[in-house]
Amino acid sequence: MAHSTDKLQTVPDIRDMLTRLISLPSISSASADWDHSNEAVVRTLAEWLEPMGFAVEILEVPGMPGKYNLIATLGSGPGGLVLSGHTDTVPFDDKRWQSDPFTLTEKDNRWYGLGTCDMKGFFPLAIEAAKAFVDQPLQQPLIILATADEESSMNGARALAEAGKPKARYAVIGEPTNLKPVRMHKGIMMERLRFDGQSGHSSNPDLGRNALEGMHEALGELLNLRTEWQEKYRNPNFKVQVPTLNLGCIHGGDNPNRICAQCELHFDLRPLPGMNMETLRQAILNRMQPLAERRQLNLTFEPLFDGVPPFETPADAALVKACETLTGHTAHAVAFATEAPWLQKLGLETLVMGPGSIDQAHQPDEFLEMSQLQPTVDILRGLIKQFCL
Repeated sequence: MAHSTDKLQTVPDIRDMLTRLISLPSISSASADWDHSNEAVVRTLAEWLEPMGFAVEILEVPGMPGKYNLIATLGSGPGGLVLSGHTDTVPFDDKRWQSDPFTLTEKDNRWYGLGTCDMKGFFPLAIEAAKAFVDQPLQQPLIILATADEESSMNGARALAEAGKPKARYAVIGEPTNLKPVRMHKGIMMERLRFDGQSGHSSNPDLGRNALEGMHEALGELLNLRTEWQEKYRNPNFKVQVPTLNLGCIHGGDNPNRICAQCELHFDLRPLPGMNMETLRQAILNRMQPLAERRQLNLTFEPLFDGVPPFETPADAALVKACETLTGHTAHAVAFATEAPWLQKLGLETLVMGPGSIDQAHQPDEFLEMSQLQPTVDILRGLIKQFCL
């Protein structure tokens, strides 16, 4: 069905769209004091996409009231291209901002505002790119995907993977990469290790079971594992070529003259592509269980959050080659994590590429360089032509 260009008159231009999106708070956070619904952002996107002929589906994220994913589909077919972004932002410190975070402010050829580059700015550019195709018969669908809670739980993308949608062949996630294609990133694991022993007077070690001494031994085991993994795994595509394990914070005991009854460690593990998170957790557990049993300590080992798996798309994949040709940049690896692993689980050949710099993300006075607006639209139109027409 052809769509008259009159309908496009109801869709604002790039600046007006971004002004509106920035004005709608959609912070996601593990802290209830900060956390917002993203419903207003999702419904605003629907308001623009439906007149263009997109079939819009709004899905509440299970178990997360007020959190929604949006799937907007133009055309039909077994393949197709997904242009994906997350609708949420991180919290902010208004005392460190020079302008209102919720007002799009233009200065020095930059657009300032919370989410301009990470990553509400991608949606107006994807919609602008799509405008050129609303009257053309697509051979494969063009899908604009908007997710919830990427900055906190990744539960929006996780829910889509569990639901088995959207169905397509290719996906570009518009995270800020300065329009350079990214085909791999490390995973993120944040883990909690706790030992519970028995307190007692420090004058006689036999009166208790010292959790802090158990943790001392456990720290050595973790560092040994780190050394083993770093000797076994290496990827020269990354600036830090090996998996990392960071001992982040530790708490235990309450007094110098009491045997420590409880000690807890939080640590961070960044696996390379090809390393399985459950295998890593089991390897840690295999070191900790004998130690705990020998010292008669109760052991708790669990993720602080579900984690983000590592991601890699082969260098010779069709989408990688297309993005390299359109941008003039060779696809590379980054240190930050994205929703790419869950889109891969849906069977999508996935790549990360969008306007803006990750250096501006999560910072006061976040901005998007206006010089990247038209190049982004041009690159996205090139991808739509290649994978949808």
